[in-house]
Amino acid sequence: MRQVLFTIPFLGLKVYGYGAMLVLAFASSTWLAVRRARREKLDPELVLDMAFWLFAGGLIGARLFYCVQYWGRGIDSILDVFQFWKGGIVYYGGIFGGVSAFFLYNRVNPFPVRPYLDALAPSIAVGTLFGRLGCFLNGCCFGDVCHTALGVRFPQHTDPWNSEVRLGLIPPDAVYSLPLHPTQLYSALDALVLLIVLTAYYPLRRRDGEVLGVLMLAYPITRFLIEYLRNDEGIFFAGLTISQTISVCLLASAALYWFWLSRLPKGRYADLPVAHETEASALTAVGS
Repeated sequence: MRQVLFTIPFLGLKVYGYGAMLVLAFASSTWLAVRRARREKLDPELVLDMAFWLFAGGLIGARLFYCVQYWGRGIDSILDVFQFWKGGIVYYGGIFGGVSAFFLYNRVNPFPVRPYLDALAPSIAVGTLFGRLGCFLNGCCFGDVCHTALGVRFPQHTDPWNSEVRLGLIPPDAVYSLPLHPTQLYSALDALVLLIVLTAYYPLRRRDGEVLGVLMLAYPITRFLIEYLRNDEGIFFAGLTISQTISVCLLASAALYWFWLSRLPKGRYADLPVAHETEASALTAVGS
């Protein structure tokens, strides 16, 4: 891990690993969404403009969720709330914030929702990939004790080390934490697999909105399972962590979404411009 990647010479400004990964997440996911929009005959300028809304909404939602969840446990003042570059955001909070920003932008600039959701779905996986790498660099979202060669030790005064000292698992003078599951890297690998699956499914979709539906089904399942290896969240409800509880709710929502989607006629937005041109040509011929 490397919480501070480097310090800018002469200025003394620290560039945090977590913040750098957030920038990479935004840049790469925006690039992919714009590229996909062009291929699917969507408006790339609209996607580019929307990206800033989604990033801001996602960051605000993720940070607020974290601050509410951890108030008094690392977030002790209003000043702490704004120090997001040091880590401390919740993935599902980012999803809620990003979705809210998406529909708010749609109210301001109306556009067909389902085709754009499909175009954005792979970008969510890309953003998750870099975001989880940022978690690893920062030392947050850490796993439980690992008894295999995959275990990773974190240095003094990091979140995993502090947690184990507080629980009496290691002495205060310990140099490193116990070997832990690198759940951040598990999640990054999971995001990479999801990206491959979503990209492969894209040309196979029968209706707009199905690519997002695949993401809504797959991610809660993998996140639910990875949570069993994490050790940074306590029990929230019925023996489940808060992220597992949200995963169950999201999976139920995905089932309802697919049921609604299955009742819509088959067809994709990419086919519509051709149909519109044919219709326009026919009307022109009739008029002449």
